[in-house]
Amino acid sequence: MSLTSEERILKTLRLEAVDRIPTFEWFVDKKVIEAIHPGLSYQEFVYRTDQDAICVDLNYKSEELEPNVYRDEWGIVKKDTGESHTYPIDGPIKTMRDLDRYEPPDPHAPERYLTLESELKAHQGRKAVILHLNDVFSIPSRLMGFEHFLMTLIQEPALIEGIIEMCVDVNLKMADEAVKRGVKIIYTGDDFAHKHSPMVSPAHFKKIFFPPLCKVMGGYKDRGLYIIKHTDGEIMPLIDMIVDSGIDCLDPIDPTAGMDLAEIKKKYGQRIALKGNVDCAQTLTFGSVEQTIAESKKCIEVAGPGGGYIFSSGNSIHSAVKPENYIAMMDTHRKYGSYPIQV
Repeated sequence: MSLTSEERILKTLRLEAVDRIPTFEWFVDKKVIEAIHPGLSYQEFVYRTDQDAICVDLNYKSEELEPNVYRDEWGIVKKDTGESHTYPIDGPIKTMRDLDRYEPPDPHAPERYLTLESELKAHQGRKAVILHLNDVFSIPSRLMGFEHFLMTLIQEPALIEGIIEMCVDVNLKMADEAVKRGVKIIYTGDDFAHKHSPMVSPAHFKKIFFPPLCKVMGGYKDRGLYIIKHTDGEIMPLIDMIVDSGIDCLDPIDPTAGMDLAEIKKKYGQRIALKGNVDCAQTLTFGSVEQTIAESKKCIEVAGPGGGYIFSSGNSIHSAVKPENYIAMMDTHRKYGSYPIQV
C-alpha cells in the first residue's frame, strides 16, 4: 500500500490502516531549517524531509503602533520578539459595551484566503494542507488581555460567553470559506492549560467553555472537516470534555506537563487519533542525539501500533531546538515508522 501524504493523514484521522506513521510539525523555525538545509523555504523543507502536511494561517493585516508592537485585525496588540510567534499584550474588549460596539475581522474578505488558495493550488493531493482556525479560548482571552479575562470570568461570565459566541460565529464563517476552497483538515490552536493544571477550573470549563466548544467542533464536522485539536499543558481534568466535543485528533499530549502518551493511547485510542510528543522543551533543546533517538523510538513504540498516530514533537520545532536532534528525530521516524511497527 503506497499512499500520498494527504491520504495517509486522512486515513490516520479516520483510524484506518496506513503504510507508515505520518509526520509533520505545526511549524519549523527558519533558523532550524537554515541549519539543516540552507536556503530552503518551509514548503521546500517539508518535501525534502518527506513530511506529510503543510500548515497554513489566514491572512490578517496589522498596523505598527510603535517599534515591534502591532495591532492586528482582531484589535489584539502584540509584541514581536523576533521569534516565530508574537506575544499578546492587550485587547480591545473590557466591558459589555465594548463587545456591543466591536467589529470582528470580516470572515468573507477575499484577501484573507490568498495564502491558503496558493498553498492548496501548489500542494493539495500531494501534501495535506491544514488550516489553522480557533475554538473557544485563545482569541477570547487575547481580546481582553489574559488577566482581565480571568477576572471577568468570575465577575461577569456573561461577557465572556458573549465574546466566545462571537468568536465561534466568525470561525465557522471562515470554515465555510475554507471548505469552498477545498480545505479538508483544520487544527485549532487554543491552549487550555499550562504545565501544572488547566487555566480555568473544570467546573468553569464545563459551564462556560464546553457548550461552545461542542458547537464550534460540531460546526466544523457538519462542514465535512477533520479536526486536530491542539492544546499544551496538563489537560487531564478536561480531557473527557475535549474528546467528547467531537475532535478527530488530540495534540500534543504535552510531555513537559507529565502527559503520558501510552496512557492516552490506551484510554482514547479507539475514539481519536493522537499526535506528538517528542519533548521539544527539554530533549530536543538540551538533550543529546542518543536521548532524542530513545524518546522518538518510545513514542513510536507506544502510540504507533494499531494506527491513529501522527509522529511529531511535543509542540513545534522552535528556534532553540538543536538541528542535530531534529535530524535524529526524523531519521528515527524514517527507520521505525513503517507498518508493521517493529521498534
